[in-house]
Amino acid sequence: MTSLPVDPNPSSTETSEDAVATHLRRLRWHCRRGMRELDVVLQRYLDQRYSVAPAGEQQAFEALLDLQDPQLFAYLTGRDTPTDTELVNVIARLANTGS
Repeated sequence: MTSLPVDPNPSSTETSEDAVATHLRRLRWHCRRGMRELDVVLQRYLDQRYSVAPAGEQQAFEALLDLQDPQLFAYLTGRDTPTDTELVNVIARLANTGS
């Protein structure tokens, strides 16, 4: 999933708040995975951390949502480590969110 920028000049029918809410709904949908364990971890992060995370961390989280479930699960369980430091940081946040 590519990052969905919020239009700085929203149409008259959609406010910037509506655009943010739409973006969060799309992210929530992409947090739904084939593995319940991933659903829980991703949705918890989205609810507890995403809105206050720096832009780079938000982008890394969105990049994680593009990964296939087996790769994402391997990262979260420590069986594999991403090479991108932003991904490493957001994986650590995911592991610590709600604990």
